[in-house]
Amino acid sequence: MDGEQQFVSIPHASLASPRFFGGTEGGAPDKTFIVDQGNEYTFAQVNRLASMISGLIQDHSQLQPGDRVGILMPTCLSFVLTVLALMRMRVVIVPLNLRLTTNELQWQIEKVGCKLVICTSDTRDKAAQCTNKFLPIPPDSQLNQPSDFDDYGRMHIADDFAIIHTSGTSGRPKATVLSYGNIYHSALASARTLGTLPDERWLCILPLYHVGGLSIILRSLIYGTAVELLPAFDVNEVNRALSENPISIVSLVPTMLQRLLDAKTRAWNPQLRLVLLGGEAARPSLIERCLAEDIPVAASYGLSEASSQVATALPQQLRDKSGTVGKPLPFTQVRIADENGRTLATDAPGEVLVKGATVMRRYHGDAAATDRALRDGWLHTGDIGYLDADGDLFILQRRSDLIISGGENIYPAEVEATLRLHPALDDALVFALPDEQWGQRVAALVQRKPGKMVDATELTDFARQRLARYKVPCQYAFADLPRSASGKVIRSAAQKAFHAASARR
Repeated sequence: MDGEQQFVSIPHASLASPRFFGGTEGGAPDKTFIVDQGNEYTFAQVNRLASMISGLIQDHSQLQPGDRVGILMPTCLSFVLTVLALMRMRVVIVPLNLRLTTNELQWQIEKVGCKLVICTSDTRDKAAQCTNKFLPIPPDSQLNQPSDFDDYGRMHIADDFAIIHTSGTSGRPKATVLSYGNIYHSALASARTLGTLPDERWLCILPLYHVGGLSIILRSLIYGTAVELLPAFDVNEVNRALSENPISIVSLVPTMLQRLLDAKTRAWNPQLRLVLLGGEAARPSLIERCLAEDIPVAASYGLSEASSQVATALPQQLRDKSGTVGKPLPFTQVRIADENGRTLATDAPGEVLVKGATVMRRYHGDAAATDRALRDGWLHTGDIGYLDADGDLFILQRRSDLIISGGENIYPAEVEATLRLHPALDDALVFALPDEQWGQRVAALVQRKPGKMVDATELTDFARQRLARYKVPCQYAFADLPRSASGKVIRSAAQKAFHAASARR
C-alpha cells in the first residue's frame, strides 16, 4: 500500500448520532455517496430522498420502532434509500433474496414476522405472491413530495439493526440478528485494517441482501465515502467499470475474480488499491496469478454472524505467507478449540471460535441454535482452521462438511483442491456418502471445462497419485456446480445435483 496515501480517521461517536446517516453531520453533504446507473447522488440528496421514503412508509403502515420490515429489491438506489429510511424509523430491516422461490420467501417473512415488505415496481408481483402486506416504492425521479418525517435522536447503538439470513449453503438459512453496534464496530475494524481514503469509491457487486454487500453501503456511509452500484455480476460490465471508473476497492468472491481475469482485455484503473476476496477460500493459483500480475488482492474470512469480516490478509501478507486469511481484525478475538471447547495449541486444527463487538446478538426465533452458537461469550462458527505461531489464521473446512471414514478425518477442501488441478476440470465439490463398513466414504461432483472430457477412472488415477487412498473419491458425478447470487457453492443443492446426475447414468 502506498505510504503517501492519507487515510480518513473515523469518529467513534458517529453511529450514536443518527443524522450522520443522512450525510448532514460529520462530513461534506455535497460529496458523492451513491453512483447508480451512471447517476451520482450526494449525501445531501440521499438524505432528502430517504426522508421522503420514511414519510411514505409511515403514512402507509404506521410502523413502530422494533417492527421488522422486509426489503425485496435488486441492488439499486431504492434499496439504499429504503435501508436509510427504515433506520431512522428504528425499524429492523430484513433484506430478502430475490432468487428465492415464493415458498422460501414466505417462510422467511413469516418466521421473522415482517409487518411489511417494501418492493419496487419490478418486484411487486413477487412480493404480492409472498404477502398481502407490501408497499412498492416509486423511483427517485418520482419522489417529489416533501416529508415532515424527521424522527431523529432515538436510534441507539444497542438497538437491533437488521436480520440477515445466512446463505444456507449447507442447510436452511438462519436469521442472524445484528445490532447497530455490531455494524459500527465492523466498519471501524475494517477501516483500521484496510485503510480508507477520502476519495474512496467502493464498487458494490455483491447483492445487498447479503451481509457482504450491505456492509459496503454501511461502511461507506460511516466513512463518508462513495459506493458505485452494479445490479448484478456481468463480466464485461465489471471489467469496464474497473478499467474506466475511479474504483479504489472492490469486493469479490474468488469465482468472480477468476472470470474477470480470464476475460480482461484492458488494464484496470491504477486507482484500484484493493481487491477484497471473501465468501469462500481462494485457490492458491488464483492468488499467485494476482500477485504475479500486481493485482492488489487481499484474502478475508468472515460470516454473517460476525457482521462480515473476521480476519484479513493484505497483499504483502499473502506474498509472505500462502494460504492465510490473516490476523483477526481489531475488536475481534479468534481461538481454536476442540470438541469440548478447550483451546488447542499452535498449528493444531480445530473449530474456529470468534469473540468481539461484531458478533451477532442471536438467531431470531431459534433459541436452541443460538445456545449452540453462542457459548461463554464465544461464537462457535462451525469452521475448521488453525492459528500459526504468528497468530495468522488458516481456514480448512466447515465442521459440518468434515468427512470421517474409518476413523480418519478427511477435509473436503483438500480433495477439492487436488481435483481442480486436473486440466479438464473447472471445479469440484466433495462430500460424504454413508457407508456401512467405513461410516462414510468420499464422493465428488465435478464440473468439466467447456469442450473437455474426463471420466471417473481417469480422475481416480489422478487423485491416487496425489492423495492418501482413503481420501480418494469412490464415486463421481458430472454437472455444473450450483451457486448462490454471491458466488458461493450451495452444498445442499450440489448434493442433490450429484444424486440426480448419478441416477441418470
